[in-house]
Amino acid sequence: MSLCFAATSTSARLRLLRNGERLGIGMHVLFTVFLGFTEDPYPYVRKASLDGLLGLCKSGNVFEDISVIEGCYFRAVELLQDKEHSVRSAAIRVVSEWGQMLIAAKEENDKIDWSNQVFVQLCSMVRDMSVEVRVEAFNALGKIKLVSEDILLQTLSKKVLAIMKEKNSHGQCTAERFEILASSYAGAFVHGLEDEFHEVRKSACNSLRIHTILYAEFARRSLSLLMDMLNDDSMAVRLEALETLHHMATFECLHVQEIHMHMFLGSLLDNCDLIRSIARKIFKLVKLSNLKLFRSSIHGILQNLERYTKDEADVFSVLFFMGRSHGNFAAHVVKEVSQEIEPVLEGKLVLDSARVAAFLVLAISAPLSQNQNGQNIPPRLFSYAVTLLGRISSALREVVDQDTLLAYLSQCSRSSTRGTEVEESPLLPVVDDAVLTHSRKDVNSPVGVPMLQTGNENSKVQPVISCELEDLATSIVECQADELDEVMKSVNLILARVRDAWLLVQSRCTNVAVRALRDCKRELAMLTSASLESAGILAFTMQYLQVMKLFAKIWEHVVWKIRSDETGGLEYLFGKLDVRLRELRYRYIGFSKEEELYVLELIVVACMLRLSKVEICCSPTTMKKLSAIISHIEILNDKGPIEPSNILMDAKKTVHEIESSKAGISCSLFLITNLVDFFTLKQFSLCSRVRHINAELDVPGNDSENPLPFVSGLPVAIPLDITLYNVSSENRLWLTIRMSQESTQFVFLDLNILGGCNEVKKFTFMAPFYRTPKARSFSSWISIGMECALEDCHLVKHCGGPKRKLVYLCQEKEVHLCLVRRD
Repeated sequence: MSLCFAATSTSARLRLLRNGERLGIGMHVLFTVFLGFTEDPYPYVRKASLDGLLGLCKSGNVFEDISVIEGCYFRAVELLQDKEHSVRSAAIRVVSEWGQMLIAAKEENDKIDWSNQVFVQLCSMVRDMSVEVRVEAFNALGKIKLVSEDILLQTLSKKVLAIMKEKNSHGQCTAERFEILASSYAGAFVHGLEDEFHEVRKSACNSLRIHTILYAEFARRSLSLLMDMLNDDSMAVRLEALETLHHMATFECLHVQEIHMHMFLGSLLDNCDLIRSIARKIFKLVKLSNLKLFRSSIHGILQNLERYTKDEADVFSVLFFMGRSHGNFAAHVVKEVSQEIEPVLEGKLVLDSARVAAFLVLAISAPLSQNQNGQNIPPRLFSYAVTLLGRISSALREVVDQDTLLAYLSQCSRSSTRGTEVEESPLLPVVDDAVLTHSRKDVNSPVGVPMLQTGNENSKVQPVISCELEDLATSIVECQADELDEVMKSVNLILARVRDAWLLVQSRCTNVAVRALRDCKRELAMLTSASLESAGILAFTMQYLQVMKLFAKIWEHVVWKIRSDETGGLEYLFGKLDVRLRELRYRYIGFSKEEELYVLELIVVACMLRLSKVEICCSPTTMKKLSAIISHIEILNDKGPIEPSNILMDAKKTVHEIESSKAGISCSLFLITNLVDFFTLKQFSLCSRVRHINAELDVPGNDSENPLPFVSGLPVAIPLDITLYNVSSENRLWLTIRMSQESTQFVFLDLNILGGCNEVKKFTFMAPFYRTPKARSFSSWISIGMECALEDCHLVKHCGGPKRKLVYLCQEKEVHLCLVRRD
């Protein structure tokens, strides 16, 4: 405390406040220091103090004295009016977290009043001038679990509602005071959804999600606003609006009306695969009130199938669930289109019609509905469905296996009626509606129940345990069920499009392919991760897309020879590709053998492309690298049987021919060229949980205005806050400190001395820098690199530095230093 209050330098106070929690100081002392410095004249110090208070709250510390909690909360409320936007953003986070702590500490009768008060305080910030503050405000609103219905309804109307005026008629406050109070949260969500910045609109959609399941009237009024967001210019906003609608459908709070259908069905025809996928998930769960809505929905889903044939499996699955939930409506539609399903062309069924197959899926699902009364499905339709068993069972693999489906269709095709007899059939067990609604396998729901165990006639479905409203809301905030599986599925949808883009490259449509890859990168950037595993998968996919983009540009140079750029430009592309492939190989762990083999195949193709353009590089070095990769593939094959692709087998054979050739590489280049010409990219999908080796580096309190002191000619210690992710003791890490491209110093990070390795490891390190120049000030750049353990063909010579090439785990951090003045 004496250091903090005696420090005259802003950077010194900042450094102490940012590192306060690491010093092992008592909680109450830290609280006192953080709270005191919220009144510091410098905004960065106030922000650091607020961040410290937030850290105390999130670390699980318990404050028994409620006055302490109130003091912190009300101080943060005061700072909501701070002149600096970064301070206001930090204050919002403190109001949210400490406000929830305050609500929990109050008596049961007072909880809802205090919850309303915190909610209203946060609503007052949604019209702030700063985009960052508005986004933070809506993020915080989504964390308040329970709010009175009248206040929530007021946030959807810019005019003060009659119900609010009626409540104030009892004399709770003056009319003028009431108008000021009500206007602070009137239309809060409307303002957010109409904001000019897509980040704010996206955050507002997300914030609505928690509150729509609490009150039916609020959900009904929110629906119109959310439907309008489906026409938003930003793909991220449309995606977030659909996620909110999906959340409402999961908890049976989504009641679609005819006025909404046009915009809703438009999402099924969106260019983005993710948007169409989420829209279809909603149709799996939504309950439609009349036949007209059901007919319109089926028409829209079939339009989706006609325009995007690759969505067939998912469309069939949606139709099955819709028929299961709306048996009578499904039977009506099947009866209306029965002429389309009947055999044509001399008594032969048109099996290649996706539309016919879709109607057959709808037909076979209708008898499984619990509300299908008196509407019979002709037995012959089940016989027709048997001829499409492979396509249908593939689409329904998450619900039923092929053998059980075949037995069900066979029995139904022999029956004369399709009433209760089918429902009692043990061949296809019927799943309870609640289970279908809340199944973890089909929806991203916090309520997890077992799905149908196909093929087991004795399987039983456990009923969903009903929860009270508050418990349900708590589970939504605290649980993110199957987040990793959802990320994997979305990523694999994107990866499936990469192969299509490569086919465009081979068809000499490189520009179109590059645009397609850019679209993939934009869609990937919209995905969010809540765990290290999902973050690793997203990082790997982004790296892979960058590699394929470079391949496309190089292919245009080398194979099609379309561009006439200088050799230097092509060498630059090869250099970037080498770096990206090296990162792809060494910065990600947890690959299956097939996935590792695929990455090695990309490196082999890159080597062959270099060799086919031999004048730009040193051929022996590339050949040595290619031989090393081939040898590594053979080692993988020895550990377990794997099936290398044709390009790897041919490359291995070609390398042996070149090495045995007395004429050298130049006489065998035609072999390489032929291999490159016949290369075809395989379909790649992620099955393993890939982890990302990553690092974060920070120099606390250092910037151009607060440089570190040094004495010319003497070493200087640079304090670093380092965070390592997924680094093992086998990895050799180096700090690189450079003043220029020619002058680089290496410092080895011995992880054994620094305390071993965990999935996430944080520590402070004093990095010595010996080459202080004779200057008044200078800057250096620091990064963390990892040696490529298997790059024996790329040995480098650094005195006291790494022996092999490095892959860098973080961006370079600039460090400012200033000469100490001598009086």
